[in-house]
Amino acid sequence: MNTSLPRIAIVMPCYNEEQALPISSAEILSLLDKMSQENLISSDSYILCCNDGSKDNTWAVIQSLHSKDNRVKGISLAHNRGHQYALLAGLMTAKDNCDAAISIDADLQDDPNAIVEMVQKFREGKEIVYGVRSSRKTDTWFKRTTAHAFYSFQNVMGLETVYDHADYRLMSRRALELLSQYGEENLFLRGIVPQIGLDTDIVKYERNVRVAGESKYPLSKMLSFSIDGITSFSARPMRWIFMIGLILLVIDVFVAVYVLFAFVENNAVSGWTSLMLSVWFLGSLILMGLGIVGEYIGKIFIEVKNRPRYAIKDYLLD
Repeated sequence: MNTSLPRIAIVMPCYNEEQALPISSAEILSLLDKMSQENLISSDSYILCCNDGSKDNTWAVIQSLHSKDNRVKGISLAHNRGHQYALLAGLMTAKDNCDAAISIDADLQDDPNAIVEMVQKFREGKEIVYGVRSSRKTDTWFKRTTAHAFYSFQNVMGLETVYDHADYRLMSRRALELLSQYGEENLFLRGIVPQIGLDTDIVKYERNVRVAGESKYPLSKMLSFSIDGITSFSARPMRWIFMIGLILLVIDVFVAVYVLFAFVENNAVSGWTSLMLSVWFLGSLILMGLGIVGEYIGKIFIEVKNRPRYAIKDYLLD
């Protein structure tokens, strides 16, 4: 390894990206060449593609790219584990063979040109550099609104995240070593990485459209992802259940006083509507509370099993 220039690993999680990979890998390799010529990074910097149990020819494409240029390396998970696990597998594979790793999705919606500024900040001493979207003008109104609501709700829940940051970031080898000490099964890297600390900075960029293929994150997955993130890092939802129950208890005391007063005054009127509304309202709160508690219990159940988070079937690292 060239000790005077940093060796950078570009870690790309891939799930059914056979169309996007040839385009994205060529663009990243061209960028690595340019940065190497400008003496910004070492010439042995590389791309590590992490195949997340794809159902198409993604792994075959990675093998083909590797045979043409061994700077394109790859690992293939034994089965589909999800974006966060594929990303973690790539980062843990790269951490002993780089000075810093930059994670970016294979669709290149995150502008790869921001990598240059990330590396510059790394060379200035920053250990973690977050890629942050400068705007969401390319999103639909619905996606933009739900995304902002997602970040705001995370903050209310006490979750420390970087606003408008996904998983586009640079992490130094030391940051990767610290990340490897986090052993939780329920992965939410956007919440874990800010807890590492160290010297951090941000780089702003404009988000592009996908270079090819279709989005792997429909609304249902985004909703599940946000629930996992909140319940993995905050106990506030359960505390809120307690507070709601306490408020309802206070209201119930006043209602009980009113009912007893009406009974003594012979003004009690049996109201089917009010009774049904109260039953449905309280029943919904109980079920919602049980669901939230169940979410936490389910996570505890998964964590105590201490199973491997992923299994790597194939390597292309030479």
